[in-house]
Amino acid sequence: MSYKRTEEYCEDTLQQMMNCYKSVLGGLGEDPGREGLIKTPERVAKAMQFLTQGYKMDAKAILESARFQESYSEMVLVKDIELYSLCEHHMLPFFGKAHIAYIPNGWITGLSKIGRVVEVFSRRLQVQERLTHQILDSIQSSLNPLGVAVVIEAQHLCMMMRGVQKQNSVTTTSAFSGEFMNHVTRSEFLRLISGKLN
Repeated sequence: MSYKRTEEYCEDTLQQMMNCYKSVLGGLGEDPGREGLIKTPERVAKAMQFLTQGYKMDAKAILESARFQESYSEMVLVKDIELYSLCEHHMLPFFGKAHIAYIPNGWITGLSKIGRVVEVFSRRLQVQERLTHQILDSIQSSLNPLGVAVVIEAQHLCMMMRGVQKQNSVTTTSAFSGEFMNHVTRSEFLRLISGKLN
């Protein structure tokens, strides 16, 4: 019995992308017909559809699918959420971690939904600055909490593989709303994401 992997792709888009990638290979001076490259246009086209699937996702629907009334009004923090995205300038990956907190105002959401919101916006062509605010805005508008905090730390291959080629640089972006504009609350959040709680 042979192994067969099943995934769903838009066939029309897939064929268009395959043709484009075949042309790209030729433009690089490669032979798209050689054995090692015959299936490369299809593989890359499928990979790109997977890596940009966030365009077909709805963060509001995800958050509200597990929205519960709750009187809890202290900080809810989910940290070290892995993220992988593509820089819209060079279409090279950037990757890292997101730390997200909110203070409920009568409503909470399932913890896994916070991670899914990161997926919605990271699985698009992005810049880290916009990604940070999109995550904050979606949580703020869907749950109407007393405040939201988002910090993203990421490494960008466009800085590591080309251009300045700085291998150890990390980019940090942050966005805050509501109660997190208060110095004390923000400091507590930053302390919690910086420290190890064991």
